[in-house]
Amino acid sequence: FLLAFFVDYVIVEIFFSFAPIYLLLHHLLFLYQIVHHNMLELNNVSKSFKKVTVVDNLSFSVDKGEIVGLLGENGAGKTTTLRMISTMLEISEGDIKVNDINVKSDPEKVRKEIGILFGGDVGLYDRLTGRENIRYFANLYGMSKKEADERIDILAKSFEMEDYINKPVGKYSRGMKQKISVARSIVHNPSVMLFDEPTTGLDVSAARIVQDFILQCKKENKIILFSSHSMKEVEKLCDRVVIINKGKLLENCTLPQLKEKYNNTDLEETFLTLIGGNTNE
Repeated sequence: FLLAFFVDYVIVEIFFSFAPIYLLLHHLLFLYQIVHHNMLELNNVSKSFKKVTVVDNLSFSVDKGEIVGLLGENGAGKTTTLRMISTMLEISEGDIKVNDINVKSDPEKVRKEIGILFGGDVGLYDRLTGRENIRYFANLYGMSKKEADERIDILAKSFEMEDYINKPVGKYSRGMKQKISVARSIVHNPSVMLFDEPTTGLDVSAARIVQDFILQCKKENKIILFSSHSMKEVEKLCDRVVIINKGKLLENCTLPQLKEKYNNTDLEETFLTLIGGNTNE
């Protein structure tokens, strides 16, 4: 009894001795998270190819849990912007930060924070199984085989791919391939997702898979930058839009704000007014 009493006494003394330190650390962590919260930031970013400026002094940010639509006609600089964020292209001027990590100074660390899903061809290896395709990209992100397979099992269940994930991709339907492509982009559980016209060339069911995935990313509090030519899709998914033309920023606001500013509920008409004519879509 005396031993138990002594142990309890020591535990209580230790707790109250360290409680102020614990509370201090807790408050400091809270303050740090306020100041250094997850965000994608572009500050005065430009990109030039020889004498041609494709992105011109572009600045905007995307917060966690937010879907921002990057809009512009063909050649406006959308894909170039996304490729600079993903470290696929060097920045000519300005800075990009992903969760306070500078793209210029620490590109390898940035790549681990980012998931990318581009439209068009899904780019899978037909002779490999779905699992092997996803595992290949997991290895590129530095995941071990065990870590990759555990994560793939979770994704296979989440996307209802368990019946075919161990079969060669060449036998898949377009919708099945799209699910593998989506899983491949998030196998490393990134905090930032970049979508460059991800539903281009997809039928209705395959496009729906991608759209549902984007909304799921929002629920998971990820940072989402989304490029699309479909204004209907933009209205369905986006919290805010960043409109660019010839590499320059035209607007950065919510959809209701945009409609109110131009006194027009038709997003497509407002977009055409902003860029000054018809698009090349």
